[in-house]
Amino acid sequence: MVTLNKIYTRTGDGGDTALGDGTRVAKESLRVSAYGTVDETNATIGMARLHAVGETDAALARIQNDLFDLGADLCRPDMDKDAEADFPPLRVNAALVERLEAEIDAMNAAQEPLKSFILPGGSPLAAHLHLCRTVARRSERLSVKLSRVEPVNPAVIKYLNRLSDWFFVAARAANDQGKTDVLWVPGANR
Repeated sequence: MVTLNKIYTRTGDGGDTALGDGTRVAKESLRVSAYGTVDETNATIGMARLHAVGETDAALARIQNDLFDLGADLCRPDMDKDAEADFPPLRVNAALVERLEAEIDAMNAAQEPLKSFILPGGSPLAAHLHLCRTVARRSERLSVKLSRVEPVNPAVIKYLNRLSDWFFVAARAANDQGKTDVLWVPGANR
């Protein structure tokens, strides 16, 4: 377990930070940007949870925990050394992706098929979930970009891809199963 007795360390004052394996990298590195945006996604979920109740709130809490695990995965780049590590790193796995897929399927089953694109909005929860979706997509894009130049657990990218879909379907659920979605009207203001 993590113990944080002191919040500031001054070790990053020069513009670098430590990864989970102790390697020092620039704070603007692609890896730090990727897991920093995962943290930003998590913060947007915290805002959405202000409007969530019951199973939706419980699912969002699970996802927040998953994202901490995912950030820990991203901050430990050398997957080849996992077996040798004193403390085996957390790694996202297929079961987490499959859980998101099952939840998406369950939510989507209660919704009518879409006949138009949706504008972000509707209920306060739906609007916040759409924000979560867009930040999760940015997390995914950065993780994919990182994977082109450094090792990334493929399950991280799959999880982030499914997560943005999860937020989309959950936003529709928050809009009375899509009945109060705000629909795009192409060319409406020409």
